[in-house]
Amino acid sequence: MTLEQDWVLLEPDMHPLAHTVPAEHRWIELSDGRVTVYGVCPPDQFQRCRIEHRLACLQQALPDLWQWLTSLRGENARQVERRTDPEPPPLPPEEWPDAG
Repeated sequence: MTLEQDWVLLEPDMHPLAHTVPAEHRWIELSDGRVTVYGVCPPDQFQRCRIEHRLACLQQALPDLWQWLTSLRGENARQVERRTDPEPPPLPPEEWPDAG
């Protein structure tokens, strides 16, 4: 939830260094659990931030905002493929490693 009591969906388990994210996309978690856009430029070099899920979601058509986000979107696509790919068929007994 934001300081304005709005809800924002943030990318889970993603805490990039704040200086790698443009100020208008940089969400900082506050001690009370709420978040706010962090427009301080330049931020502390060790400050971590969050990004909105819509920026990393491969179902959204977005411009290439920054290189690591493009990589994140590609990895998210690969994770979806791995989860949805059927299991490979089992090897026939004659191809088992200890067969023979």
